[in-house]
Amino acid sequence: MTVRLTWVQPEDLVGHELRQAAQDGREAGDVAERWHAAGGDPAPERAGASEPPAPPGLRPLAERLLDELGALECPSARDEPPGLSAIRAACPRWPAPRPRAVSPGPDRLHAAWLGRAVGCLLGKPVEKLPLDGIRALARATGNWPLTTWFTARGLPAELAAAHPWNRRSAPTSLAENIDGMPEDDDLNYPLLALLLLRRHGRDFTTDDVARLWLDELPAGRVFTAERVAYRNLLDGLEPPETARHRNPFREWIGAAIRADVHGWTHPGDPAAAAAQAHRDAVLTHTANGVYGAMFTAAALAEAAGGETDVHGCVAAGLRVVPPRSRYAEAVRLGVATARAEPDFDAVVDRLHAVYAATHHWVHVLPNAALLAAALTHADGDFTRSVCLAVSGGWDTDSNGATAGSLAGLLAGRADALPGHWTAPLKNRLATSVSGFDSVGFDTLAELTHQEVRRP
Repeated sequence: MTVRLTWVQPEDLVGHELRQAAQDGREAGDVAERWHAAGGDPAPERAGASEPPAPPGLRPLAERLLDELGALECPSARDEPPGLSAIRAACPRWPAPRPRAVSPGPDRLHAAWLGRAVGCLLGKPVEKLPLDGIRALARATGNWPLTTWFTARGLPAELAAAHPWNRRSAPTSLAENIDGMPEDDDLNYPLLALLLLRRHGRDFTTDDVARLWLDELPAGRVFTAERVAYRNLLDGLEPPETARHRNPFREWIGAAIRADVHGWTHPGDPAAAAAQAHRDAVLTHTANGVYGAMFTAAALAEAAGGETDVHGCVAAGLRVVPPRSRYAEAVRLGVATARAEPDFDAVVDRLHAVYAATHHWVHVLPNAALLAAALTHADGDFTRSVCLAVSGGWDTDSNGATAGSLAGLLAGRADALPGHWTAPLKNRLATSVSGFDSVGFDTLAELTHQEVRRP
């Protein structure tokens, strides 16, 4: 038997890098012609699925082309600087700490952990499904607009066949199957961030993040940019080159799903939260991929510090993102569309019209626009926040998780979250991160609170 790892083989990466080059404005037409003429896959949506080995000779060509693409001049770099000092210089409204920030207690952090888990679990069975499939499945079971867990009960067989649930997630994430919180990378990464702070404190380095991953994170539990960076570490590369070398996923959503703990532990100080998230993110991501982590951390820090208005939290997140970047543009588009359109399905349709044809469903930009739109439209309501984030498609579990984290903080305490969301979790999280399997969310809240109080 041959075991073929996905997300790391050069021939799987060229199509994605060509798409990223087009988004960056890099002139890659000659590379694309040579790749397609050699039989290279022009459909990058397929990468990450089980595929047959590449034709003989294609891999060496892919390696050469990836290096050529990486050397091309990138016009977007003018408005999307990588280093923290340059990012700060590009942000005219870089936030100062709130003078009377209120540190969140364990119960509020409990709500944040639960909210992240609920949103993630809600999105798991429909991850990777097209938007029309998500809508059809929910409508067929009387759950549209979305208000509760997805279910297969009463689902017509022909519809189930046309839009099959995510095969890895359905056994643990449909309403009839939920028995505690199953393992997911959207929860593994906050656990690792918590472990990082407990071992190294707030002065951790990107190298500390790398060593922690190699010590505690199984390689099979990382995907896209994280898997490429993990491979680069094993090949002897050092951060931040681990994020850049043959990594076409460096502007996808992965760094953003690692940012929650950085925000929770910096109440009222979005800038410090963003700086901490930046040190984590540059292991695997660049530019907009890093901005996604900074935005998320800053928005959550604002909420953790006592801000009760979700719109103020989103605004705080935007202040740490270069305003001329594509990430800032995506967030502004999501907010503006949500404010202009009372029907959220119409909001989603407009965002898909902008991004669906040009961006992969895991890319950070469409998901940033959708997350901002969902948070804006939900106006702080927990159920609407997670349901709108998931109902818009794309990276459903990641968007649901981040929306739930912020809405949980805004709710203020764990028992303020509706019981039909929290009871099935049974205060139990499955994970392969050592020392945390079957941990309770209340325990995680206590551990996080210790980091909030750390000098």
